[in-house]
Amino acid sequence: MNIHKIADYLNTLADDSDTGMVFDCQPISGEVDVLQISVFGREELPIFVSVTDDQILCITYLWGEEEVKSNKINEMHVSMLEMNIPMPLSSFSKIGDKYVIFGALAISSTFDDIEHELAVLSNNALEIIDDMSDYLI
Repeated sequence: MNIHKIADYLNTLADDSDTGMVFDCQPISGEVDVLQISVFGREELPIFVSVTDDQILCITYLWGEEEVKSNKINEMHVSMLEMNIPMPLSSFSKIGDKYVIFGALAISSTFDDIEHELAVLSNNALEIIDDMSDYLI
């Protein structure tokens, strides 16, 4: 499995997607190749996919530290920790000064599994931003 195979699969789905989502994939070359996936109607929250020998990692950036109310940061962290277990297929993390939501799949995952993970991650990102709005500027 690699990002180019994933991109080819998702770009050819169009209206045949099991999730009802339309994906637009753009490979980004670098030290680690990354696939930027935009979901139609949710372009402001792209999903970044990388493939290693062990896993397929899917990450969506949510907001930056500067967007969090300074007097609410501890409450937000507690809320995020409490949501980690009941939130399906996704977890929180931080990359530099950005908060992210991510999911990982086995390298042996099917294209249907990957499509499902991307849909769930995209849905979770929207829900999280709504749920955390009280903590954000």
